[in-house]
Amino acid sequence: MVIRPAVPADLPALRPVFEAAKATMRADGNLEQWSAPGFPPDDLLLRDISRGGGYVIESRWPVAAGHDDKISPHASLGRDDNPVISSGGSTVISSGGSSVSSGCSSVISSEAEGGVEKSPVAYFALLPSPEPTYDYIDGAWLTDEPYGVIHRIASYPDVHGVFSAIIDFAAARYPHLRIDTHRDNRIMQHVIAAAGFTCCGIIWLADGTERLAYER
Repeated sequence: MVIRPAVPADLPALRPVFEAAKATMRADGNLEQWSAPGFPPDDLLLRDISRGGGYVIESRWPVAAGHDDKISPHASLGRDDNPVISSGGSTVISSGGSSVSSGCSSVISSEAEGGVEKSPVAYFALLPSPEPTYDYIDGAWLTDEPYGVIHRIASYPDVHGVFSAIIDFAAARYPHLRIDTHRDNRIMQHVIAAAGFTCCGIIWLADGTERLAYER
């Protein structure tokens, strides 16, 4: 699998990824998060991209051999906003390729390049501080030092390892990380805590809705 910067041409292929993430939320009883039609909107994703903070995760495998990359269903539950993959121990960044949806399983595949099939399977944003919605917290952050913020994690539910790969990718770039999630997003709360984050309190998005806020 590969992490690369997202480009505007990725948006059509990423829309089914977000819809799959929302379906996982609803199945787990998280009925409110990302409830607006078409969330996250294209203009928000384009803003991530223009800031150099939008990333696509692709699964790659030899065309003739099939593939066995997987991403955890725990990673398919998104992170709101008002807002690497490691391969053989190293982070891989690549670019290029267009994507189309195929099949009833909602798997996204793309053109083969050099005998390798490329498949966008996840998205996340990694942005630098400050995050305006973190200016006030009912609680206390661990530090006042600069940090990276992780937003809008979404993936297909049948691919494993996304969340830990994102955290490794982010931690290699920022000494401190912050993330928040919906109170009903129990799966995301679990994986955030398992990744060593501390729940620091409650923050409020620009629309007034609250989120549980974490830092490590």
